[in-house]
This record gives sequence, structure tokens and C-alpha cells, in this order.
Amino acid sequence: MTQLAPTRDAALARITDFTPEMGARYAKRRNTDYGPGRHGAVSRLSPYLRRRLVAEDEVIAAALAAHGPEGAEKFIQEVVWRSYFKGWLEQRPTTWDSYRDGLERDFDILGKDRKLRAQVQAATNGRTGFDCFDAWALELVETGYLHNHARMWFASIWIFTFGLPWRVGADFFLRYLLDGDPASNTLGWRWVAGLHTRGKTYAAQAWNIAKFTDGRFAPRDADLAADAPALVNEEPDGLPPRLGLRTPRAPDPDAPTALLLTEEDCDPAFAGKGLNIVASATLKASHLRSPQDVADHVSAFEHAALRDTATRLGQEVTQLRAGVPGDLAKWAARAGARQIVTAYVPRGPLRDWLDSAEPALTTQGITLTEVQRDWDKLVWPHATAGFFKVKTKIPHILQDAGLT
Repeated sequence: MTQLAPTRDAALARITDFTPEMGARYAKRRNTDYGPGRHGAVSRLSPYLRRRLVAEDEVIAAALAAHGPEGAEKFIQEVVWRSYFKGWLEQRPTTWDSYRDGLERDFDILGKDRKLRAQVQAATNGRTGFDCFDAWALELVETGYLHNHARMWFASIWIFTFGLPWRVGADFFLRYLLDGDPASNTLGWRWVAGLHTRGKTYAAQAWNIAKFTDGRFAPRDADLAADAPALVNEEPDGLPPRLGLRTPRAPDPDAPTALLLTEEDCDPAFAGKGLNIVASATLKASHLRSPQDVADHVSAFEHAALRDTATRLGQEVTQLRAGVPGDLAKWAARAGARQIVTAYVPRGPLRDWLDSAEPALTTQGITLTEVQRDWDKLVWPHATAGFFKVKTKIPHILQDAGLT
């Protein structure tokens, strides 16, 4: 399914291999989708960054060392985009709630509307007859990857040319993308639909597709929607309110601690540093991404990444699956823990599941605590509006992070 090995060693090797390309060549070639098996112009580090098998500051440090701040500027900006989206969603958490609840309504409609259901199935199975779109759908399903430019074209055609529900398209991506991330995926689709930067949509254009697929496809203007009106009626009151950043509950260094490792952060030493660890567990949760079946290659990548994380921890680790929320409290209580510590879990399906586990934890007298990375603390506060605000702060962020 994929040639990417879900380990930290593989991620570090990929950084080494791609570092020479992180400068001018990346800036020049990054927008071109050369097709399956030919994605050498981009790093393909996103499945590793999504799980923090390597961290953003590690990757940026490699780019800076090889190319300097100016030469690596575009590559660094693209890494920061992921952090920006996470910070934006953290500050507007009801955006995720709206997506999740709206998706449930969309699936209810699909269950009743046979014609719409058939259209969605044709789109996700690559059987629309629109050759570039069908090729991208099949590449996603078969490889777990799509070039970023192809993701934008695909979402635009899904929404404006085919008129399909955007949340169902976002769910399709989240179920199949190896780097599927609730923030980047949800907000990326919202951006195309004119909901993120309110009123500004992304309209796929025939000339753009032809140019940036290196001539692999040559759609006609008539194949694409002539207009791409923003879906602002979905949010007539404007953007969801900005509520600020959540302050995680800090762990007690003296309390008996159960260490919980998830794919949100596959650094086994990060969260548990300096704590009294009495038990450790990995928590499989990729099945929570969607009410529909999540691709086997996504679950397998998560499982292998967590296994690699457990191996690097170097001690006995229990394997848990996010099922009945009360099971988390039972596991920690049996181990004699008074608190669970995990790396910060941002908005998304795992956060929802952990929130649902809180009552059982409280009953057992167990506190759920989180450790947040310094990188997120530096970037997220600036993610209050569009990316431009964060972009202007990048030199200061790099300096504060000790990278320049």
C-alpha cells in the first residue's frame, strides 16, 4: 500500500534524503503534481509530522542548516501551515463540533437520497468519467497520499463542479490519507469552500490543472464549474467564535502516573519525562476518524507507529484501543495510577473520546493531564486569523525556538 515505513528511523532517513531539496528546488517544483510514484519534488514527511515521529522544529532545523532562512523560506512556511491550522482550530473549537455534527446530518441525507448516494460513490470510487478527478480518487484510495495541489483541485471539483456535500468529501480524505489530520483536513476543505477565509473560494481551473500536472491532464474549461460561490449560507453569522487556547492540566511529578501514548505524539520520552511512571499504554484511535470504515493502510500505519514508539520507550507497554471510554479509567486504576499523562491532544475525534472518558476517570479519582510542546506554544497564539499573520511572525518564532 505504501513504501513509507512508520518508524522514527525511517522519518529521520527521509529528512536526510530530502534536505538537499528543501531550498530553491522545492520552491520551484513543489506545486507540480507529477503523479503516483513521482512525488520527489515534495518531502512526503507529512505522515511522520502528523504523528510527530519527527517534530516540526527538527525538520525546520535541517532546512535551515542546509539552506539558511532565505533559501529554506518556502519549505519552512509549508511546515508551519500545519501548526497554523492546529492553532486556529484550537482557538475555534466549535468549528470541529460543527463539522462532526454536520457530517452526521450529511450521512443521514445520503441514506435517504439514492441519487446523491450514487454520485458520492462514483466520486469516491473514481468512476465519474472526469479523468483527472478519477485518477486522484484512485491514487488516494490505493496509496494513502495526494499531492497538496491535487487535494485543492479535488475538493474544488467535488464541491463546485459535482455539487457534493463538502463534509462528506473531507471525511473521504480523512479516512484514506496517511497524514489525515482533523485540523488541516477540515480547515483545508473549509478554505476551498469559502468558509475559512470567508467568501474566498478556490476554483479549479483547466489551465492550472494542465500546467501543474506536467501535462498529464488537459481538462476543458467546460468540464469545470463556471462559478464557485462560497458556502457562506452554512454560517450566516460568520466565522465560529474565537474562544482562545485551552490550558491543559499539568501533571503532578510525584503522583503515580499512567503514561498514555497516542498517534498525536509518538515521542515516548516527551510526555513522561521526570514523572513517576507505574504503567504505560499505546492507544489505537484511527478508527475514530469517521463513522464509516477507515482505510486499512491508515490503521496499519498508526499501529506500526505506536509499536515503534513503544519499542523506543524500552519498557512493558499495554496496547489499548479507543472503544468503551470507561476502559481507560479501569486500566489506570488497576495499575495504581492517580493520574494519566499524555501529550497534548488537540481538537478532533480523539479529543472527543478523551472528553467522554472524563466522568469515569473522575469516579476513579484519576486525573487526565497533558504536556504541550514548546513549538505549539510559540505558534498557536498567532493563529487567530489568516495564515499571513503567522507567516510574518515566523522569523521571531524561529528565534524563540532557538533555531536561528
